[in-house]
Amino acid sequence: MSEVQVHDKIFTPFITAGQIQARVAELGAAIDRDYAGRKPLLIGVLNGSVIFMADLLRHIRSACEIGFIRVSSYHGTESSGKVKNVMGLSDELSGRHVIIVEDIIDTGDTAVYLLDEIKKKNPASLAFATILFKPAALRHPVKPDYVGFEIPPAFVVGYGLDYDGLGRNLADIYQLKS
Repeated sequence: MSEVQVHDKIFTPFITAGQIQARVAELGAAIDRDYAGRKPLLIGVLNGSVIFMADLLRHIRSACEIGFIRVSSYHGTESSGKVKNVMGLSDELSGRHVIIVEDIIDTGDTAVYLLDEIKKKNPASLAFATILFKPAALRHPVKPDYVGFEIPPAFVVGYGLDYDGLGRNLADIYQLKS
């Protein structure tokens, strides 16, 4: 892994594709165990969760379904602090076992918004899976159920995470060079 440039910023290697894939396999196995016989509905948060969601699904052997929602809270390298629902859920969630799949939880703004909105639909259970978690950046008491990696509050790209639309396709995760 070497440094990459995305737009005007330089990013340095942080988490390798191999480390990511090993951890995603562990998360998939944990979900498989925890939801055996319950057919969970995994809801991916677009656009960032697409790669993580696809990889995670490959490691869940039991029956499950998928759906997607799109929300937005970022502008450039900073969270705007405001979450807007861009594309809503069309799935019936009442009585379902729902797992929200997200690329990153940092401030917790999006997580709190999603948890509140989905709870209104009366799921049988509700869990949160994220590949990256920044506990030091939280503004809300959010504790995801399935975490790939806890990271410091650095800006990152790759594996679905972007900087102004670019960098999502990188297999590794990079952090902004200081």
